[in-house]
Amino acid sequence: MALTIDDVDLFEASRHRLEAIAYRLLGSAAEAEDAVQEVFLRWQAADRHRIEVPGAWLTKVLTNQCLNQLTSARVRRETYVGQWLPEPLLAGDPMLGPADTAEQRESVSIAVLTLMERLSPVERAVYVLREAFDYPHREIAEILEITEASSQQTFHRAKKHLADGKARTAIDEAAARRIVEEFLAAATSGETEPLVRMLTADAIAIGDGGGKVPARARAFEGAAAVAKFMWGLLKPGEAKRKMVGGSPEIYATSANGAPAAIAVVDGQVVGVICIEVTDEGIAAFRNQVNPDKLARATARFAASDHGSPLLRAF
Repeated sequence: MALTIDDVDLFEASRHRLEAIAYRLLGSAAEAEDAVQEVFLRWQAADRHRIEVPGAWLTKVLTNQCLNQLTSARVRRETYVGQWLPEPLLAGDPMLGPADTAEQRESVSIAVLTLMERLSPVERAVYVLREAFDYPHREIAEILEITEASSQQTFHRAKKHLADGKARTAIDEAAARRIVEEFLAAATSGETEPLVRMLTADAIAIGDGGGKVPARARAFEGAAAVAKFMWGLLKPGEAKRKMVGGSPEIYATSANGAPAAIAVVDGQVVGVICIEVTDEGIAAFRNQVNPDKLARATARFAASDHGSPLLRAF
């Protein structure tokens, strides 16, 4: 059935919402774009005159497409080289979706996206649709073809699985920059103690190189170990310069609503350090250096007013 201009416009009006749902479900911007493109093809092939509520139809098709992708993604991640982390999205990326409430902001944080790997595909779908997009359980039940009571039970079970005991601190843009500046000053001071004082006792540092860039297979744990690792990560070294193709410039920004430091070489983002902040201090560094997960960050960086670098590393 041929698409009309109105059909295309209707789909495009839903694209950002669909991509934001898919990103939260999959933890990957590239996979989210693929899922939305598949929905467009399904929309193109559908008998659209028989679709009473296009928005609901698109959401249902997308969600089920993502559930299928999540099932295969779990198999792929069993053989993933090293730690798997979500793909970070820089400030202003429309794929981040709604951020009006604390629940919406929390649902797209790197910390929660990482924890969501604990959930079954259905738990993840119910949690995302309810917590991030405020779908009523009646509609979620229709989308997933379950009962309303089952949707409610699944949501409560998902929230219980995601409760990690840490209350993350809401950070505005100015505060995020200040935290990144303080972190970089401490990490490049030549001593680990200033950074230790910024960390919680049980702080962790995790890196995702995807087998493309060297990254430790296990997380660093404890303030002293994390401080030593982050200090070494930013310490000058010829081997590091060769690995990334030069001396990175480090900028302060936010990623997924939290403070982040990004490393850029000749306009190419080569690393994003996502900083999880709690009332007790910095609880985690999640370092994304897998080049396959940095293409969108590079495009966003190029399109943004990123200001001057805070320092040149290595």
